[in-house]
Amino acid sequence: MASELLNTLLADIKVAMKARESGKLTTLRGLHAQIKDAGTNAGNEETDELVASAIANAITQRNQSIEQYRDADRNDLADIEQQEIDWIKVYQPAQMDASEVEAIVSKAIADTGAEGKQDMGKVMGAVMPLVKGKADGKLVNQVVQRLLG
Repeated sequence: MASELLNTLLADIKVAMKARESGKLTTLRGLHAQIKDAGTNAGNEETDELVASAIANAITQRNQSIEQYRDADRNDLADIEQQEIDWIKVYQPAQMDASEVEAIVSKAIADTGAEGKQDMGKVMGAVMPLVKGKADGKLVNQVVQRLLG
């Protein structure tokens, strides 16, 4: 079953080629390569979940780059990374808000019997597969720490 997100991405790559939008084309091709690497090349089917996960990883990588560029006072490069994030976010599924994440984390805490911060790994292990690609890992981590603290 081909991913709807992937089909949309491939169609947009063709549009960017025809429009000669080189920056956008490079970004979208790079995203496609990441998806291929996570999917076909790793022996996995390219489902919407896998595509969403690859998109989330691409955004996270660029956010980390932005942070490093800003620390090095290279705002020109940070702006390029931000533009790439804007192009990629179009394909990202709707993100969960803090209350939705909190509900999932609360259920995971109850299901795993977690009692404190020492059980954080158990809770994160139960929560992440449920929110992968739909919630930022930092947000999940903060919610887990707060509820276990």
